[in-house]
Amino acid sequence: MEQQAQIIILDFGSQYSHVIARKVRDLGVYCEIVPFNISLDKIKAKNPKGIIFSGGPQSVYDKDALLISKEYFDLNIPILGICYGMQLITHLLGGSVKSHGKEYGKAILNILEESKLLASIPDSCQVWMSHGDAVVDLPSGFKTVAKSGNVNAVMENSQKNIYGVQFHPEVSHSIYGEQLLANFLFNISNCQKDWSMESYVDKTIKEIQEIVGDKKVVLGLSGGVDSSVAALLIHKAIGDKLLCVFVDTGLLRLNECNEVKATYSKEAGLNVSYIDASTAFFKALSGVADPEAKRKIIGKEFIEVFHKTIESLEDVDFLAQGTIYPDIIESSSSSGASKVIKSHHNVGGLPEHMKLQLLEPLKYLFKDEVRKLGKILGLSESIVNRHPFPGPGLGIRVVGEVIPEKVAILQKADSIFLEELRKENLYNKVSQAFAVLLPVKSVGVMGDNRSYEWTAVLRSVSTTDFMTAEVSRIPFEILEKVALRIVNEVEGINRVLYDFTGKPPSTIEWE
Repeated sequence: MEQQAQIIILDFGSQYSHVIARKVRDLGVYCEIVPFNISLDKIKAKNPKGIIFSGGPQSVYDKDALLISKEYFDLNIPILGICYGMQLITHLLGGSVKSHGKEYGKAILNILEESKLLASIPDSCQVWMSHGDAVVDLPSGFKTVAKSGNVNAVMENSQKNIYGVQFHPEVSHSIYGEQLLANFLFNISNCQKDWSMESYVDKTIKEIQEIVGDKKVVLGLSGGVDSSVAALLIHKAIGDKLLCVFVDTGLLRLNECNEVKATYSKEAGLNVSYIDASTAFFKALSGVADPEAKRKIIGKEFIEVFHKTIESLEDVDFLAQGTIYPDIIESSSSSGASKVIKSHHNVGGLPEHMKLQLLEPLKYLFKDEVRKLGKILGLSESIVNRHPFPGPGLGIRVVGEVIPEKVAILQKADSIFLEELRKENLYNKVSQAFAVLLPVKSVGVMGDNRSYEWTAVLRSVSTTDFMTAEVSRIPFEILEKVALRIVNEVEGINRVLYDFTGKPPSTIEWE
């Protein structure tokens, strides 16, 4: 029987809508994300204990602004508006919102009055802002209980249990954001802790069994955390009806294929077929430099390989993928309102008339949740803690046109970087680290000779949800050692840089 959602999140197109959901689940409360334009009758039928309005990229005064009925405020259900959600509450209830100038990043919240929403939060603390508009005049019955500079940062109507925050409590940079959400869940909405990863496993296994029935499932196994966990979860549900296909695209990490063979066929007992399709991938990518085009070409090649693989099989109706939510949220949104950041090859490269149905059991989970799930399923620590690797592989880490020679150069540089992080016990302390090869040559001096070779960039970030990330503070002497090893051991590179940019404004991957 489907679990009853205690919290409903109305999605107004924020890139962080599912981060809210993840935080709510982390607090042990089952929640559900629904489009902002869902009918009010459906909301009533769900009978939630609380409703959260997400942020969004628009202004409430835009011609095509995402608006809802004022009847929400008569449901006698606690409401929390976040960023655009706060501005929407203000706009609908007679207050005013004006352009404030864009504010992105860390800010200091100063609490002015006691509030149930701000219980156990220091009077001054760091929050994360991402907005252009701000609330100027509060609606009748509301008061400001916290500010950030001259911005109304938290407002409330405690009698009606309606609250608004201008910042994003769901992201890790808002230090006490989780406490604020906990206050809304337990102090205001009276929610009960009724959700855990273990319950998710049981529920998802039953759903997979019901969906698949007696059919067979093909899964593209990459060797990364996401596809590995998806494979184990589906295998637990349907056993040998799952066929895993490992495609050597030529765009994998150094020695990837051999490692996958040793781990999955021998240790995990999965049914895996290995296909060397590197020649076809390089041919399809020849002359292509645009990152979106590369992603879609790689996705298309994947699907074609799968189609050829299943021609001799019977009753294969499903294509399983290890797609997780950050892949999807940067490609679309549940409301269709968010801005597309980039297509993912699991999302943007699928042909319009694919014969297989998609099975994506992890698509509402974040990376840290996937790791927890992997541990529950018995996945080895070496795989559970493996850094994320993009579906398009090194095809989007070789910036510009992808050719075999450049991929070989990058594989060696990347391997050295990860090897040194492991030696220094830093690999598991950072969230994602890798090397990028730029289409830029520079003059160097090597062995008293002039060189004119490629430039590599080292990238390492620390994050909990991969929706925001900070640059990893790796000691200089370690970076220096990595750089020296790369220029000495990797023919074709004579310059190594370190990327100091966080997310936002950058994405984690370069393409």
